Formats: sequence, C-alpha cells, structure tokens
Amino acid sequence: MTPTDRLDTTGRVEALRRKLADEGLDGYVVPRFDEHQSEYCAPHDCRLAYLTGFTGSAGVAIVMRDKAAIFVDGRYQVQVRDEVDLGSFAIEHFYDAPLKDWLAKHVREGQRIGFNAMLLPSTWDQDCRRAVMSAGGSWVAASDDLVDAIWPNQPEKPLGPIMAFGRRYSGDSVAEKKRRIAELVAAQGADFLVEAQPDNISWLLNVRGRDVAFNPMPHSFLIIDKDGSTEWLVDHRKLPNDLSEFELDGVALAEPARLLERVAAFANGRTALVDPGFAPSAVVHAARDGGGEVKLARSPITLAKMLKNEVELQGFRDCHRQDGAAWVRFLAWLDRYGRTRESQGMPVSELEAEERILTYRRDSRLFVEPSFRTISASAGNAAMCHYNATVETNAPITSAGVYLLDSGGQYLTGTTDATRTTALAEIGPEIRRAYTAVLKGLISMLTLKFPAGTFGHHVDAFARRHLWELGLDYDHGTGHGVGHFLSVHEQPQRFDKRVNEIALRPGMVTTIEPGYYKAGEYGIRLENQVEIVEAGDGFMTFKSLTLVPLDLRLADIELLTSSERRWLDAYHDEVTSALSPLLGRDDLEWLQRMCAPCRDAI
Repeated sequence: MTPTDRLDTTGRVEALRRKLADEGLDGYVVPRFDEHQSEYCAPHDCRLAYLTGFTGSAGVAIVMRDKAAIFVDGRYQVQVRDEVDLGSFAIEHFYDAPLKDWLAKHVREGQRIGFNAMLLPSTWDQDCRRAVMSAGGSWVAASDDLVDAIWPNQPEKPLGPIMAFGRRYSGDSVAEKKRRIAELVAAQGADFLVEAQPDNISWLLNVRGRDVAFNPMPHSFLIIDKDGSTEWLVDHRKLPNDLSEFELDGVALAEPARLLERVAAFANGRTALVDPGFAPSAVVHAARDGGGEVKLARSPITLAKMLKNEVELQGFRDCHRQDGAAWVRFLAWLDRYGRTRESQGMPVSELEAEERILTYRRDSRLFVEPSFRTISASAGNAAMCHYNATVETNAPITSAGVYLLDSGGQYLTGTTDATRTTALAEIGPEIRRAYTAVLKGLISMLTLKFPAGTFGHHVDAFARRHLWELGLDYDHGTGHGVGHFLSVHEQPQRFDKRVNEIALRPGMVTTIEPGYYKAGEYGIRLENQVEIVEAGDGFMTFKSLTLVPLDLRLADIELLTSSERRWLDAYHDEVTSALSPLLGRDDLEWLQRMCAPCRDAI
C-alpha cells in the first residue's frame, strides 16, 4: 500500500471532533475492542479501523481537539504507517509508550476525556483514570459510543447461528464444567462470576457459533452463581427452535442488552467476580451501583479451559495430521510450479497461494474455516509480521526473495497454527544466517526440558539466543496459547520477554514461533504448535503437534550441532510416518525428499 492508497479518514476525525464539542469533551479513546474485549471483531465493532484506517488486530487511538495518536505493538509498526494518515495521527508504541503515559503527559488541567465503558476492561479504565486525574483532568464514561454516532451505515451486530458442540468433541459435560466453575467462584470468595469472553462461554456451555470470521463462538454474556445456577445472555435469534441437542438444563436465557441490569440485580449485597482484563468496566460499575462488592481476578473459566482434557488433546493430534497433509500438498505444489510459473511470466501470487492452501484444507470433512486470515507474504511483505495480502498489495512469489506462510485451520477436533518460510531459488548468506538462527531457536525450545514452576518468560530467551548472538531480535512474543476449536490466540499462557504469571503445565497447548524481519526486504518465521507433556522427575517438555517439514535448503547445515541434526531427523521421520497415508504419490515423493536425513542436505 502506498500513501495514495490510504483510506482518507480526515473527515471522520473532524466529525468526531465536532461530536466531542457537542458532548463537552476534550478527547475520546477509541480501542480495538468490542464488548467482549475480543482480538477479532465483527464489522459492527471495527471502530478503530473506521476512524483511522488501521486494520490490525491490536491497537487504540486517542483523539483530542488539537491532536491525535494511535498506539500499536511491534507487529504493526510497518503496517500502521502504510494504513494511517500520519498527518492526522502520531504513531506510538502500545507497550513502550502506552496510552496511559500519553494521557498523563498530554492532558491539561480541566480537560474531560471520554470513553465507552463497554469497550474498555477494568485494567484500562483504572490506569487511564489515574493518568487523566493526575494531570488534573476528568475521565468520563460516555452514555453512547461517539464513533457509532458519526458512522453512517454502520453494519448491524452479528447474528451467526449457534450449534451444540457435543461431548464427542468436548470431552466433558456442561453439568460437570458448571460444577467445577461454581466451586472455583466460591473458593475465590465471590458469590457469582460475570463472564464476557465468548470462548470461555462457548467452552462452558459446549456450544460454538459463527459471529466473527475465524472464531467459532457466539457473542454473549454469562452469569454463573456459586450454587451453579447460570444465566446466559444471548440473542435468541442465534439459537435454533429445537434445543434438544444442547446441554442447557438449569441455564436461564436472557437478552444481552440486559447485562448491566442483571449484574446489578445479582450484586445486591453480594460479591461479583470480574476479570479485570477481559470484561467491560461497565460491569464493575453496574455491580457497585447495585449495592455489591467486586473482586477483580482472572476468570476461573480461563484457568480451567487452558488445561485440555484427553479428548481435546487427541482432537488436536488428529486435526494436525489433516492440517499437515494440506501443508505438504501446498508446499509441494509451490515447489513444483512456482519456478515454472515465474519463467512463463505468470508467477504465483500471494492471494493465489492463500486460496490454494485453503482448498487443500477443505478436503478434510472436519475442516470448518481458517483459524485466522492467512499471512501469505513474499519478499518485503514478509517483514510485516501480521501482513495480509490485498488486491493492491498482492505480490508475486518469485526467486527474488523468500516466501513466508503463516496459516491455520479450525477443525471440529481442534485449532491449528503453523508457519514455514521457503524460497524458490538459492538465498544469499545474510538470509541464510538469519534463517539458521531462527531454526536453531525453534529447535532449542522444542528440545527443552524444564521443571515445574517454570513460566513462559523464563524460557523465552531460548528461542532468541542464536539471534541475539548475531545482534538480531524480533519484536513479538515467542508463542501463545491455542484454543480447542476456539480462539487461535488463547490466553493466559504465553512465551514473551514480558512477565507472564501463569506457570507452564501439562495439558497446555501453545505455539513456538521465533522469527526475524528486515523492513522492506524479507521476513522469516518458523512456528510449531505444541502440547506440554510430562518428561519425568518433575520436569516437562514440548511435544510437537505440527507435522510440517522444515525447509533445510535455507539453512546452513554445518552450523547445526549434532544434537540439532538428530532432532531434525527424528522430527522429519515422525512427519513422514504420520502423513504418508494421507498423500498421493507425487506429494509423498516431495515429502520424502524434504525429510531426508540432515547429512544428505550438506
């Protein structure tokens, strides 16, 4: 995208400023959140994109009467400059120079800063309130969303159909899950839990939905009492007339518009448990206004859901075989035809490649949809960690640079996410050196044994060490949790430089994805999804779920240690054994060549 391709949002910013004047406000916060603090939003909730043009999955903007800024993390530092009018918005770093610090610095005494309390979690509400008040300003909850007020033809809220997700796939009954969660609520000293996270509610009630692309879960809210009684606040139009397949005994239904009213009713003289990072701050205010107390703590559903049961784990293993076969068919196709198409003047494009791997996934009867928008990125586009090809940016995949594919699927048995980097021609020494360091970082993590009590930030450096030795690094986390036919980015566990307070435990499913990116030139990332398993004597290790060959043609094999080569040979033997029954002759021959012993690649 060039500056001339940017969406002209000047009129929208000015319209918001006029609205500020009408409301007696001096500024307004526009987050990349919906009412559930989701990573992926329905078109109705893409307020940040409407106002600024930024289409990434994480960010926030502040618009004052005389200035504005947008905050994005390291994944989007290139993309935001391509999409956002730099004359209207200053670019700030989401973590290094966060919104709360900006407010403390730029708000002047007497100024009133507005926000939508249904779109900000309590942590943001508290931090921003303190920052604004420290500057002598006021932090004001708007009665209606100001971006909605200036957005003509705003899409309607989604009404995707809801389906039952039976115990064949979920492994546990709703009754058993409700019992466990009710006990955890009581153990926290609370009387009821208010849950806003769609994936948590879907897990608890054994349902799935279609409100947002890539996220098979319905938008709804839920209140569960310590006695197990449950109220599900969901738009009844999403549910079928026949609920016989659902496990909704003891679950009362109500409309989501009644959330704050119902919270206030539940709260009278009682204590509400609210997740401060993943529930609207309006819920906290409603509970207190209703005469109740609020305990801010991570949702016990989040903590229960992160540990997969054996049915869920087996489902992950099964869907990764299906997904691995799709990956191999794609990579073999690109290897066979990429150079030929280039020589004919019709190179494979990023969008064509994205559609091709989707076609192969669709051959599985258990496949539902992609788990996120595929990152199909050639040459310099791959330097943008979360790049998505468009008609305007759709680049050819040629021998002039490396090609990065980050792609995954939603299957009835689980969710997949993997990344591979390849090339259609011999690569230069700079890229080879970086690729080898990334590969060594991946192997370092996948061969790691670690004791009970280890946290994600304790092991993050193992993925980065070989890059650090070259003076290189990457500005994103090393891995994230993955849901079971739910969100591909599942909290709370993750690998990152930043502290993560969740200890690693058997039954967790995560990704491991080191990379390196040189702006405007190339990007490298290698990603395997793993389950954490017992390794004996109180130690744990990672068992790879991803079954996709690693392209050793880009690596300097001589820089790999003997133990690294042994691991690669064993991994490639496992990939070949698992996928051979699912492949045709040509694809199997390609896989066998790619999985040849390391000694043959020197």
